[in-house]
Amino acid sequence: MRVVLLSTYDLGRQPFGLASPAAWLRRAGFEVTCVDLSREKLSADLISSAQLAAFYLPMHTATRLAMPVIKRLKASHPALSIAAYGLYAPLNEALLRESGVSIVLGPECEDDLVAAAAALGTKAPTPAPQAPYAPLARLSFIQPDRSGLPALDRYASLQMPDGSHKVVGTTDATRGCKHRCRHCPIVPIYDGQFRVIPVDVVLADVRAQVALGAAHITFGDPDFFNGPTHARKLIEALHLEFPAITYDVIIKVEHLLQHRELLPLLARTGCLFVTSAVESVDDEVLAKLEKGHTRADFFAAAALCRAAALTLVPTFVAFTPWTSLDGYQDLLDVVEELDLVANVAPVQWGIRLLVTWQSRLLELPDIQTLVGSFDRTTLTFPWRHPDPRVDELQAHAMAIAGARINGSRDEIVAKIRAHLSTS
Repeated sequence: MRVVLLSTYDLGRQPFGLASPAAWLRRAGFEVTCVDLSREKLSADLISSAQLAAFYLPMHTATRLAMPVIKRLKASHPALSIAAYGLYAPLNEALLRESGVSIVLGPECEDDLVAAAAALGTKAPTPAPQAPYAPLARLSFIQPDRSGLPALDRYASLQMPDGSHKVVGTTDATRGCKHRCRHCPIVPIYDGQFRVIPVDVVLADVRAQVALGAAHITFGDPDFFNGPTHARKLIEALHLEFPAITYDVIIKVEHLLQHRELLPLLARTGCLFVTSAVESVDDEVLAKLEKGHTRADFFAAAALCRAAALTLVPTFVAFTPWTSLDGYQDLLDVVEELDLVANVAPVQWGIRLLVTWQSRLLELPDIQTLVGSFDRTTLTFPWRHPDPRVDELQAHAMAIAGARINGSRDEIVAKIRAHLSTS
């Protein structure tokens, strides 16, 4: 029986979410083909020979891109069984089923995906998806199988200060998150749970990617310090085996402060930069989002990273229903004061708060009064800012970022400031 695993978008990285279930399915005896639609076309002959097509939906953009492909496949191959799995699959289950998906699984899906594929051969009932807020299954993780995926050098590379480029691999050391930030799409599924992937399994995946040319590893964990002891063991073992390999991680501001003693270790073991979802420098907005840190904490975390010789890469949700023109000006000022402008990707200046299905943002009365009906195209509850000038600034900031994505980041901020002064 042939299973086709498909990815539409994974931040320019080789999809871990194809490699992991591929290993489980192949171990169970299934013939598996992985197709990354961001890098290759889907063969009609391949789909014609498949009994199951499973779409990996780890994020909002991937889900939006997958929807029309799912509809086309179902229309052209009505007998084909279609599955959707990953974080955004259960969040959009109703729409997926209307589009022709018959199997909907969450992010801890590997065992259930094998069972679903086996059930197709026997006509037995397919397993039900994990309900939101239900305890998630605990899997015995195995090494992902990346055979058949596009080569690593076809994905985004890391540009170094000397102008050279590093081939980038990606893996996960943990899944889920023990925090419940109000705007985070992980929360409706994991609800504060996270899973540790054994160090030997992570290292085996890194080892395989290094053999394929990877010189840098991106850890895709929502928060690398959810399990600080596990993180320490992993980076020490990684550096011992591969002293020349560099890596990057994602860590909450809160955890940068709580586990500050580990920051020098990150730097010593080859961590080039730490991404942190700062989101805002307004304490009121941070409280609304339940981020677990304050404006002052961001300043402190930036100082700690600088002292440890770690590059901090902050990300923001620059536009929310609570953003004011003065507040946006303050965000620009703070980032410049901390000398972090060069570390902020241009798109961050225009990011708008997404209110998705089952989001905890819908708990807030002011969000409830602002949002419209669920939009089946954007997969969000659209909202407009009470001050139209803020929405206009958001559109202009995104246009500047898109038009000058490879330009000077200082120049991009200057352009946004110039427009802000006229708002």
